[in-house]
Amino acid sequence: MEEYLQGCRAALQESRPLHVVLGNEACDLDSMVSPLALAFYLAKTTEAEDVFVPVLNIKRSELPLRGDNVFLLQKVHIPESLLIFRDEIDLHAMHQAGQLTLILVDHHVLPKSDAALEDAVAEVLDHRPMEQKQSPPCPPCHVSVELVGSCATLVTERILQGAPEILDRQTAALLHGTIIVDCVNMDLKMGKATLKDNKYVEKLEALFPDLPKRNDIFDSLQKAKFDVSGLTTEQMLRKDQKTIFRQGIKVTISAIYMDLEAFLQRSGLIADIHAFCQAHGYDVLVAMNIFFNTHNEPVRQLAIFCPHAALRMTICGVLERSHSPSLKLTPIPSTHPNLQAYLQGNIQVSRKKLLPLLQEALSTYFDSMTIPSGQSETGDVSREQVDKDLDRAGASLIPGLSQDEEEPPLPRTPMNSLVDECPLDQGLPNLSAEAIFEKCSQISLSQSTTAFLSQK
Repeated sequence: MEEYLQGCRAALQESRPLHVVLGNEACDLDSMVSPLALAFYLAKTTEAEDVFVPVLNIKRSELPLRGDNVFLLQKVHIPESLLIFRDEIDLHAMHQAGQLTLILVDHHVLPKSDAALEDAVAEVLDHRPMEQKQSPPCPPCHVSVELVGSCATLVTERILQGAPEILDRQTAALLHGTIIVDCVNMDLKMGKATLKDNKYVEKLEALFPDLPKRNDIFDSLQKAKFDVSGLTTEQMLRKDQKTIFRQGIKVTISAIYMDLEAFLQRSGLIADIHAFCQAHGYDVLVAMNIFFNTHNEPVRQLAIFCPHAALRMTICGVLERSHSPSLKLTPIPSTHPNLQAYLQGNIQVSRKKLLPLLQEALSTYFDSMTIPSGQSETGDVSREQVDKDLDRAGASLIPGLSQDEEEPPLPRTPMNSLVDECPLDQGLPNLSAEAIFEKCSQISLSQSTTAFLSQK
């Protein structure tokens, strides 16, 4: 694999047609490894002098945000310098020059910004469902879709059925670790692993008995996913971020996987946060710190940064007085005048549940601009008005204003469309770091309750 990737970088220097194998824009472990392994296979098995190049669909600067990707590459000794990223190759210019053939892996919908590349797509390999009714009867390319836990499973199948002799340990270790992570350590109770996923994990282990034990590689990759050591403040804020808008005000919510106290002690933190907000036009930044303490108990904390005092006070007031749900906030001393910090006693309130409260806080703030009765001239919100607003806090988010960990069901995509004018239906659920924390929190609470009851 390493020698092959060196050749790919050399091929970029030449002006010749390329077959680009492209993962999706999330560039999670599956969408990094599957293109690498499939391009490697195609390069080794295609008789023509075609050049197959895997491209990671993110900027190179974004790779450190994906700790599990970085860890696995280091584990199998593949230098990051050999990888090719989206900002290092101009696919649109290549397409206009008639030098591009595109193979989509781990997705079959191009973003609108890549709509012009649709007619360059020659093949699709994906593990997400597609609409069966088609018009015209067939898409303009070969589409292979099968509902399994990991796209890496389908790539492994292609290799082992087509040319098992080309599979080296590096490639096998990449595929093996990816399938295990995508399928939650092959835990049937999680509903991710299929019989095919299990079959090809076992085949890889039979071919390479020295592959890491499943528990070891799964635990290591999950730890790496949460690890923020070595990241800059900006990278930590961008690692797991959602944004909402309301009447010109832009609020970003970042999940931070470390203790808030340690986060607040970072050198130059406030200057970094201020620069981050200015660079992206954010009026408010909400940091949701989540971690496990020394007793392996889940902990949630909140920090609200906003230079606009009235807006910050309104948001904090709504969150403090919320009763549906109650966050059970306890203020944490902060030396930064534009930042209010809290310990969140109710650990069940995730970002998904916090977003409607933030929407309500923005509504309350805009209502305060008219200074209705029961409200002071300073713009502070009365308890009665807050309680009234919070009665509506559990309502769904206003469509189109935000993104959430659990995206709503989307209309299905016709098989002849590779552009996201008609997005995919919901497909397989994503395994985000926040989702993992939620599951672990539920397990921890369940165990604590069981232990308490057994003592009664």
